[in-house]
Amino acid sequence: MGIYTEENWFKTDLQRDIWLKKYQNNKESFDDFFERVSGGNKKIKEFMMEKKFLPGGRIIASRGLNKENRKITYSNCYVITPPEDNIESIFECATKLARTFSYGGGCGIDISKLSPAGAKINNAAKETTGSVSFMDLYSLVTELIGQSGRRGALMISLSCDHPDIESFIDIKNDLDKVTKANISIRITDGFMEAVKTDDFWTLSYTRGETGEVIEKKVKARELFNKLVLNNWDMAEPGALFWDRIENWNLLSEDDRFHFAGVNPCAEEPLPAGGSCLLGSLNLAAFVENEYQVNAEFDFESFGEAVEQSVIYLNEVLEEGLPLHPLKEQRESVNNWRQIGLGIMGLGDCLIKLGIKYGSEASLEICDKIGFAMADRAILTSSKLAKKFGTYPMYDENAVMNSPYFISNTSKATKKAVKENGLRNSQLLTIAPTGTISTMLGISGGIEPIYNISYVRRTQSLYGEDRFYKVYTPIVNELMEIKGIKEEEELPGYIVTAMTLNYKERINMQAIWQKHIDASISSTVNVPESFTTQDVFDLYVTAWEKGLKGVTIYRDNCRRSGILLNATPVEEKKEEFSFDSVRPISRAALGKTYGTTTKYKTACGNLYVTINRDRSGNIVESFVNTSKNGICKSNIDGLNRMISLCLRSGVLVDEIIDQLKNITCPACVRYKTKGEYLDGISCPDIIAKALKEEYTTDLFLGSTAQAPANHEEKDRDQVAFNLDDDVSTMTNCPECGEKLRHEAGCVQCVCGWSKCM
Repeated sequence: MGIYTEENWFKTDLQRDIWLKKYQNNKESFDDFFERVSGGNKKIKEFMMEKKFLPGGRIIASRGLNKENRKITYSNCYVITPPEDNIESIFECATKLARTFSYGGGCGIDISKLSPAGAKINNAAKETTGSVSFMDLYSLVTELIGQSGRRGALMISLSCDHPDIESFIDIKNDLDKVTKANISIRITDGFMEAVKTDDFWTLSYTRGETGEVIEKKVKARELFNKLVLNNWDMAEPGALFWDRIENWNLLSEDDRFHFAGVNPCAEEPLPAGGSCLLGSLNLAAFVENEYQVNAEFDFESFGEAVEQSVIYLNEVLEEGLPLHPLKEQRESVNNWRQIGLGIMGLGDCLIKLGIKYGSEASLEICDKIGFAMADRAILTSSKLAKKFGTYPMYDENAVMNSPYFISNTSKATKKAVKENGLRNSQLLTIAPTGTISTMLGISGGIEPIYNISYVRRTQSLYGEDRFYKVYTPIVNELMEIKGIKEEEELPGYIVTAMTLNYKERINMQAIWQKHIDASISSTVNVPESFTTQDVFDLYVTAWEKGLKGVTIYRDNCRRSGILLNATPVEEKKEEFSFDSVRPISRAALGKTYGTTTKYKTACGNLYVTINRDRSGNIVESFVNTSKNGICKSNIDGLNRMISLCLRSGVLVDEIIDQLKNITCPACVRYKTKGEYLDGISCPDIIAKALKEEYTTDLFLGSTAQAPANHEEKDRDQVAFNLDDDVSTMTNCPECGEKLRHEAGCVQCVCGWSKCM
């Protein structure tokens, strides 16, 4: 093994910053970091340092922290037991979500068991508001529970034959509804056949408690076109091809096993209570003679990496068994032992091989790599079963007769499984690798490179935006090696997510799905000119090709979040006159009502009061300080300006943006010692107080009204994490750049990602 240091492992400051901000624990050294994450496994530590393998972000961030009494899971994702059709189960599900989010796990739930709107119930309401009405409850739970600078992640799914399906498809057209969850439809083969033949489709639900049957016939194609239109316009709901999910895996012939839903990015179908540990192999690191005509993929080294990665993920699974938040999760993981080994860097790998993504040559090499990966992973799981025993629910006949197993194993592997069984019921997945792939400077998942170059914005010392071009790392490296000066000189095998034909992208995913027993997190980026008919054809093609799920993102759709691809045209601004702004006088406000909250700084306590007028609008900010050295005059001046801005109609969000992330050396020094503070400066804390108060409006769904008998209270509040809503925002919360949708996730070129 070569000598790897922090200086030569990270190629850019961006890559180092991702490690420092997201994964380094308590200023551990570079070597200590790899030692902690590897758990002392020397072989996997070497693969990680060689950039051939990295575990999922949850493992990287959390492994070993249980020794510090931290309640943090190693699993990225869970599927919660679907709620039954009663109020107790519905709210019990919300409790399970909250507990799982608090440990750092993302969740998926399916609500198909809940009664549709209008079903008769035997309580004061007389009839239910329907399954869709409870989605906001689960979304709100996701919003409230913070996870180290981010919210939890949630997927809500519904069957295509549920009578509420039309409302489900349309719910996110209202940007105030279900803002903290991804949504997907469980689509059956029967429904897709009805779409193709333009037949009727029966929506049906039988309520067990009353025996009531609710049925409605719709034209399948009209319902499907509703899904198509919403995807064209809003990029949701996603499609889960449920029969393919159930029929293409190691457990397809096991009658005891059933999938209950999928995780937030849909790469992991799981049983009730199921969870998965993720890790990804960097395909670009296995290319020999890269960029040369004799470049080739190193299958021998790759096979060894697959084996060691499966061994490692099983070690993490064993260590993490007691760390799952819920009993149902600990039991499910113990019974089925799912792991999720996947890939990243495919786009870079093909460029190093000189092969065009989506070409016949690319599909051929990926078919070989995929089979080698599946065969070696299954063989390794069999070796582990010989040493440690099979997973408790193992059924030899079911596994060996599954079409997936038969198609993805060599004779030697079939023989080994026959003799030893399997240690894991699920082995392979392709997850979004947004943060870890950016830390390595490579493409994520099975995606092509996102773009040849992109525009970065920087603010000059004079306060104006400047734009400059940055090349994607693999393209920059190729240009340097080949002496290429201009993009026009790049070889024809360089294609991107923005130029690739969607059928080539679907074909690539289909090839990998042949060899993946779980699923693939995927976003197909399409141009603005893509029509609704094109979307229709894309989804039908994806189903026919055997994909388990897919979502699309159309450039400049209503839920716009695509990365900036060209310097923006300067917009004509309205004439502004200072004479047009007249703040409301303090006297005109009359009596105001507020709350006071105590916050801790390096210099003492801040007592922040946020006042509202009689209509519930935030109109004033006041701060009192303890007597431990805080500069009272500066704080008073700052709050007078905040109050003036509020009474002049400046948006609360704008004030928050100006104050947040301002740093104070005293606070920074205090926090580096591991002490708790409520922010990194007094202005940052005031921004936090404003945001917490402002967000109350969002929870209530209407303007807050002044209480009849108001009494100011001094209280310590729970500091929930309330970052910007990823589902609708267009800019990165860390660097301000335009976000992009890729590999089933939302991410930024700076390394920020919705998915760890």
